[in-house]
Amino acid sequence: MNTGKVDVLLGLQWGDEGKGKVVDVLTPNYDVVARFQGGPNAGHTLEFEGQKYVLRSIPSGIFQGGKVNIIGNGVVLAPDLFMGEAKDLEKSGHELQSRLHISSKAHLIMPTHRILDRALEAAKGKNKVGTTGKGIGPTYTDKVSRNGLRVGDILDNFDTKYAAHKERHMQMLASMGWTDFEGLEETEKTWMEGIEYLRSFHIVDSEHEINRLLTEGKTILCEGAQGTMLDVDFGSYPFVTSSNTICAGACTGLGIGPNKVGNVYGIMKAYCTRVGAGPFPTELFDETGKRIRDIGHEYGAVTGRERRCGWIDLVQLRYSIMVNGVTELIMMKSDVLDGFDTIKACVAYELKDGTTTPDFPYEIDDVKPIYKELKGWNTDMTKFTSEAEFPQAFKDYISFLEAELQTPIKIISIGPDRSQTIVRNNK
Repeated sequence: MNTGKVDVLLGLQWGDEGKGKVVDVLTPNYDVVARFQGGPNAGHTLEFEGQKYVLRSIPSGIFQGGKVNIIGNGVVLAPDLFMGEAKDLEKSGHELQSRLHISSKAHLIMPTHRILDRALEAAKGKNKVGTTGKGIGPTYTDKVSRNGLRVGDILDNFDTKYAAHKERHMQMLASMGWTDFEGLEETEKTWMEGIEYLRSFHIVDSEHEINRLLTEGKTILCEGAQGTMLDVDFGSYPFVTSSNTICAGACTGLGIGPNKVGNVYGIMKAYCTRVGAGPFPTELFDETGKRIRDIGHEYGAVTGRERRCGWIDLVQLRYSIMVNGVTELIMMKSDVLDGFDTIKACVAYELKDGTTTPDFPYEIDDVKPIYKELKGWNTDMTKFTSEAEFPQAFKDYISFLEAELQTPIKIISIGPDRSQTIVRNNK
């Protein structure tokens, strides 16, 4: 029997690696693009034909005409934000209704989830995680505690179900002494409009649909959100997101067996960034860090928050490659380092007791990065169209990374536009 394959594309660092652009570059090779986890805290930025788009819940394959796009059961969906995002896309000429399918088992982010998010974060005081405040964590908490409201619920007796869930949240907030409900009524009104809008889409049992498509020989690209180091199990806990961002999340977030997974594409930047609180071993607090931030425009696509910047961390990347089973690497934003005389890469950590390790430890709060210095290439690569044009120093950087990570770098991005992408002939 001819069965299709599922390839997985995910971030290997702390998110913001440039997944949206890569999905858009890869989608011509696939019949279907599916999101498998996360919510509107994800912001995938795509730039082409002079336009810039930020996708939060909608898969990045939506820009390829005729492709089926699926929002899987592992995603949490905010109807009001989804409606705004979808209508903006429709205004720019991208028809969605026939091509975007939404899992009946995806959980809904309620307006009161956002209030709970703020209340819970405030209660943590100086131990704040630095959430986006979009209600993601409380929605996944409700899911795990078996109290969730799902997309399929909008099709039957929804008002009663909604009222019961809202009342439960209000009781929780009252017990916390929370009194700030400013804007709830207005948010709720837009949210309910979003529910009506959701009803106009194909609401499907996505696990059946995906497996049927595979049986028909279709190829599927699973699009991850955030990054491996934000995974609830394997990330820098507790400064993580509330879902499994790793490759295994594609199986649980879409209902596919692990034997259906083919290639696992791991995306990394040529350096490293992090948003919000939490440990970040290679973070730079000096002029170099600021320079990387400014050249790389390192500000959150959704929140606008300033990203923390640092050199590439190979200890962390080896760990991410291991837990995901990465088969090919994709390196983004290489052009940001075009003007540096020296490039650094963290090859090991020095622990509190003075010993060194090449392995990612349980805690990384007090580790000290051990760097290897490499010669910079000092060349503007943004206009290059082939690997042959790369300066020798950049080729040396690629070879060094491949040797350290024991994984081939297949695609290299040298600018934000879809056309600024070099596919290497290294197979």
